[in-house]
Amino acid sequence: MRYRETGEGDPVVFVHGLLVHGGLWRGVVPRLSEGFRCIVPDWPLGSHGVTMDAGADLSFGGITRMVVDFLDALGLEEVTLVGNDTGGAICQSVVASYPERVERLVLTNCDAFDNFLPPVLRYVQWGAHVPGFVSVMGAVLRVRALRRLPITFGWLTKRPIEDRVVDSYLAPVTGDAGVRRDLRKFLRDISPRHTLAVAEKLPGFEGPVLLAWAPEDRLFPFEHAEGLAARFPDATLRKIPDSWAFVPEDGPERLAEEIEAFLLSRTGGEGAPRDVRDAS
Repeated sequence: MRYRETGEGDPVVFVHGLLVHGGLWRGVVPRLSEGFRCIVPDWPLGSHGVTMDAGADLSFGGITRMVVDFLDALGLEEVTLVGNDTGGAICQSVVASYPERVERLVLTNCDAFDNFLPPVLRYVQWGAHVPGFVSVMGAVLRVRALRRLPITFGWLTKRPIEDRVVDSYLAPVTGDAGVRRDLRKFLRDISPRHTLAVAEKLPGFEGPVLLAWAPEDRLFPFEHAEGLAARFPDATLRKIPDSWAFVPEDGPERLAEEIEAFLLSRTGGEGAPRDVRDAS
């Protein structure tokens, strides 16, 4: 796996979602790297530059274990995990199954409960069972005019992402059969049964949690952020205005500010008290 690392201090590991790579966090990492060790991998979710072995377990549980294996490979015992979109569901799974490996958790808009995937995007998990579907999907996404449709990237960001950035996200899946194979394996295992099962275990994670959520998002409702906050023993809920699902794209400065404040409040002491304020 490829990853980028910058800064020094307590480790912060970022987990992106489907059809993007670590570049999703390019507007967040510079501020955080002034005081923390930021580690940004390209997870094998369709925009990765290094294909997995043909026999790799790329199920939801397999990717969960892969996060822990990655921490082991870098010798990281306790980290802050930051997740968005599908990556947020994976982070929930990590703290549910391996709570001792995560010190703090940050979730932005992401899959949770029975919303995995959101209804308007659910066709991709069904289509992954049809031979050739992922190749056709990649060909469709090459057409820039189609990327702002609700069923592609259109409802992920409030404002269009630069074409050069989306091109970099999509180059692996459109150009590498191995990447398409990897993506297909993960898509076929997506199901709300995973996130519903994980949700039952979330109260077992006692570390501090920040939910930095865009309430305008049409894919991941704010009610789910409130539901997640209620599950964790120590949760802080903050609103990220003027953003949709891809908060790191729409509101990177505000997101970085909220994460930094959260991390600093929990460094070297007991930290702030439980906070589920409806703040904006």
